[in-house]
Amino acid sequence: MSSFLLLSGVLAGTLVLCSAASPQIPQIRQPKGVVMGVGTDEAGDTVYLDQIDPIWVFPRGKGMKKGDWRRYYKTVYNFNKIYPYALACRKLMAQVDRELAIGGYRKSDRTHYINQVEKELFKLFEKDIWKMTVSQGVLLVRLIDRECGMSGYEIIKNYESGFAAGFWQLVAKLFDQDLKSRYDPKGKDEKTEQLIQIWDSGNWKQFYFSIFFDNPEETVIRQDSLQVSLRRSLLEEKSRRRNSKGKR
Repeated sequence: MSSFLLLSGVLAGTLVLCSAASPQIPQIRQPKGVVMGVGTDEAGDTVYLDQIDPIWVFPRGKGMKKGDWRRYYKTVYNFNKIYPYALACRKLMAQVDRELAIGGYRKSDRTHYINQVEKELFKLFEKDIWKMTVSQGVLLVRLIDRECGMSGYEIIKNYESGFAAGFWQLVAKLFDQDLKSRYDPKGKDEKTEQLIQIWDSGNWKQFYFSIFFDNPEETVIRQDSLQVSLRRSLLEEKSRRRNSKGKR
């Protein structure tokens, strides 16, 4: 048994020494890509054959000047960044509407629930909104109108109060904006509506690349549903009232 172990050790040592002394055999580089085909044309000359990815060609607007194109490119860039927020807003508003449709609550309960919703929305999107430019904020308001079917003024009035809606309308006027202005797919917002159609068709990435020669930066929405619910809000409000009565 000991002789077998000794023999094994000698053979192993010999193999190690031989491998260290022998020259290294260079590794063959593996070709990358796709091998091109070869053929002949009508004149008998050799030609190379290859298949390239399809190129998307989108029609350019008629009668647009250089400044118009600059504004259009800015709209495309802003739309790519902002539209996911409008889609998330549609889901969030639908969730709030379902909660309010339950009924059986007092006005103060509704107010408490809306306040809880506002706090959660600020927690989710406040940092993102502060990073938006004025033009991106204006575009977001119009896209929310398009997705939710209500102007900014109507949203504030329905979920907050007429006084709050009037106040923010006044603020918007100071920045030459109008919260009562409605989304107009065949007028002022025609180009935005065209971008939405391209987005919905699934060709947005190709369209964006055809303009900027770069893939669009994806806007990540961390959460498109609310944790707060009206039922939980009602329980919290009842608990708060019991505690306040107990202190008296």
